[in-house]
Amino acid sequence: MATKGSGLQAKVSRMLSKDFGKPILKPNKPLALRNEVANRKLRQGEASCLTEMSVMMACWKQSEFNHAACTQEVQAFQRCTALAQAERKARMGQESSGQGGRLHPKQANTLLKRHPNLYHPLSCTDGFTELGYYNGSVSETDSGAPCLPWTEFPDYLLQYPGRGLGAHNYCRNPDREANPWCFYRLSSGAIGWAYCDCNQGAVRLSSSSSSSQSGLVEVYLNGHWGAVCDSHWTERDASVICRQLGLGEIGTPLRHAHFGTSSGIFHFQRLGCHGDEDFLLKCKNRKFMTNDCNHGNEAGVVCVPPEGSGAPLRLVGGTEDFEGRVEVYHNGRWGTICDDQWDDMDAEVVCRQLGFSGTPKAWSWAQFGSGSGPILLDEVRCSGNELSLEECVHSGWGEHNCDHVEDAAVSCNPYSDGVVRLVDGDSPSEGRVEIYYNGAWGSVCDDSWTEVNAQVVCRQLRFSGTPKAWSWAQFGSGSGPILLDEVRCSGNELSLEECVHSGWGEHNCDHVEDAAVSCNPYSDGVVRLVDGDSPSEGRVEIYYNGAWGSVCDDSWTEVNAQVVCRQLRFRGRARVSAQGRYGAGSGLILLDEVQCKGGERSLLGCAHAAWGRHDCAHSEDVGVQCEGEGETNEIPQPSSETGAPVRLVDGESPREGRVEVLLGGEWGSVCDDGWTDDHAAVVCKQLGYM
Repeated sequence: MATKGSGLQAKVSRMLSKDFGKPILKPNKPLALRNEVANRKLRQGEASCLTEMSVMMACWKQSEFNHAACTQEVQAFQRCTALAQAERKARMGQESSGQGGRLHPKQANTLLKRHPNLYHPLSCTDGFTELGYYNGSVSETDSGAPCLPWTEFPDYLLQYPGRGLGAHNYCRNPDREANPWCFYRLSSGAIGWAYCDCNQGAVRLSSSSSSSQSGLVEVYLNGHWGAVCDSHWTERDASVICRQLGLGEIGTPLRHAHFGTSSGIFHFQRLGCHGDEDFLLKCKNRKFMTNDCNHGNEAGVVCVPPEGSGAPLRLVGGTEDFEGRVEVYHNGRWGTICDDQWDDMDAEVVCRQLGFSGTPKAWSWAQFGSGSGPILLDEVRCSGNELSLEECVHSGWGEHNCDHVEDAAVSCNPYSDGVVRLVDGDSPSEGRVEIYYNGAWGSVCDDSWTEVNAQVVCRQLRFSGTPKAWSWAQFGSGSGPILLDEVRCSGNELSLEECVHSGWGEHNCDHVEDAAVSCNPYSDGVVRLVDGDSPSEGRVEIYYNGAWGSVCDDSWTEVNAQVVCRQLRFRGRARVSAQGRYGAGSGLILLDEVQCKGGERSLLGCAHAAWGRHDCAHSEDVGVQCEGEGETNEIPQPSSETGAPVRLVDGESPREGRVEVLLGGEWGSVCDDGWTDDHAAVVCKQLGYM
């Protein structure tokens, strides 16, 4: 008969073997001090100190169960269990005293300082009671890494049948873990695993008012609540937020911190929702913060349908806001419209109701994909003068003889043939060249592509910098049609379509040959601060000979930092940041041994080693912190030669954005009192768009 000790050894050996499944050695995780979403009490019987226990057991196996060789590991496990027990008692005491199971901030901070690696699993309860395993749709680790599909691990599918694994990448706990987890790919390419944060992507509304249907939008990501910038905040985004919160299907977006400012960070520059997503993490075009978004620009929402504007409409499935499948809201549900009798007159009413001023075009046969809800309207016949689609003649709500393959769609196109744009660049002044023709955007082949062609593109987009032509898909390959090839400009043309070319759609190219340009607005010696928490701090980078590069910290002093801050128009004290505080750069190292005297107006005027000469690594990249008000590194948009210069800021393209005027050497915004379309037309004309 096997002894008790030998049975334990066998059990441990089995648990630590490769055949057992997921590695038992688990990474230490810091205590995540979160807000209401993460606060809960541990369920009875929930495992604690798994990491310490795993390390202890691994040590036993490695030392052939010599207890003396694993004294430190055993003591670590005992300390952890004692702490967990003490904390559980403290929590019970807090609950009985009305603290709701939450540590007082002072107690939590003390606990964090004493035990920085203590980790509490989050409450991921979807499906636990009914199925015995997590059956939710979270598909990211607690650090934000995307999970890998379970089908890439067929052994797990065989080992855990009926435990929720399949052709998806949702977090699961098939091995009866207390928390769901998933596999993910490390930056090295290796496969790792981690627990999932079931609150990732949670949304809340913060407001000083008593209404629960409106407020400042805040999103929970990677352990922190953060706001959404309002520069690209749309009705589509607002509706998804309301739907996720269970507050209805329609949201009205509000800007300029209507419900007050956030006390924390900004998470998203834009959400880019199509409008029919169930929750924001399904919005595939969401963009994390890359530019500065100041407090006062927080997005807000009201989750109440607007009154008096007809049955609400939305456009779904398009790549642009002004196009998509038409869906109408009626009796608490969104539904599609059948394309019987659908024409441009109907499209004109839709565009008018949605506030689009472009050219209306009707599309049929589910041009932007088929819907999945009810078909609410059929046989729609508009005269073109109606203010809402509901006013048009139709067969009656819910009366139809159609299928979703006949879903109607529209485009309210603001573009005209020959318009160009730059795509996938790091700034609005660079990117892959795309031109609009016959209702679609397409790329340009790089055959015969020269600096002269780039000059015409930059002029058409009203950029005044030095043009540079790029070939071989420098900014990535496009995916639509290739519209132009063999473009040969003389240099005097006002638009690319005026240049000689092989004919619209005539080419012998592939997208790996997509042409690109950069219309560089910078001059040598311009500096910027990168990867800081605010525009006034960061790693110092300087522009030279067409490229940005970092500065080595050899001989770097506060006098040098003061020159950088002065060049950026900061008027307060300058400080040198600790080495590596803002991360290592990845491009060129352009300056070393910089020695400023203190009176220079720019870093370019300081003594330094020859450009590009250095004996440094990027771990020595210098950073600074500037105090006081200064200027950001926004790219000034070119303006007319007459009148005060104007520019458009924070738009998705050079043709839109907040209006700013240059006066007395400083850019400033324009108040919207009395602002009309006539004023907008003057701005567009001054910028050369009319």
